[in-house]
Amino acid sequence: MDKSPDAFRTISEVAEDLDLPQHVLRFWETRFTQIKPMKRGGGRRYYRPQDVELIKGIRHMLYEQGYTIKGVQKLLRDNGNQFLVAIGSGDLKAVEAIAQRKQAEAPLTPAAQPRVDEEMLVGESRAKPSRRFFGLGKGDDEGPVSADSGKLSRDNRALLQEALFDLLECKRLLDQVR
Repeated sequence: MDKSPDAFRTISEVAEDLDLPQHVLRFWETRFTQIKPMKRGGGRRYYRPQDVELIKGIRHMLYEQGYTIKGVQKLLRDNGNQFLVAIGSGDLKAVEAIAQRKQAEAPLTPAAQPRVDEEMLVGESRAKPSRRFFGLGKGDDEGPVSADSGKLSRDNRALLQEALFDLLECKRLLDQVR
């Protein structure tokens, strides 16, 4: 017998529906305070329909779009739960409407620009490479980082982030065509 769409789901039902291990759902509860299943006697979890929809959005951003946990936390902080719920359900019109409403509410001044987290992989690059490619045409103070140093220069990291963003956008477009 199938449950009503409004019925609460157990952790095993949610894990099976979303193809996630149960321990991942428990871990995400610690990282995303917005996921709040009801707990009954013995600590048994019951997920509300809105919890499941939010988890779908988080799963999509982490597994399919390549965001880090910190990146998804920032999206939730900046845009709210409904933004990720719309992403998880594939409602692009709602995603665009929420993004436009958010932009209209608070136009950013240069002093109020949001801080970019180091751990957020996907998005606009912070350093514009200005037609330089992996260390060519730079001054001595910005020169290429030696191979044994174990880190990328700022411009090289920006170039790699841009390339990753472009590849993910291409993947998204290809997935839409299929």
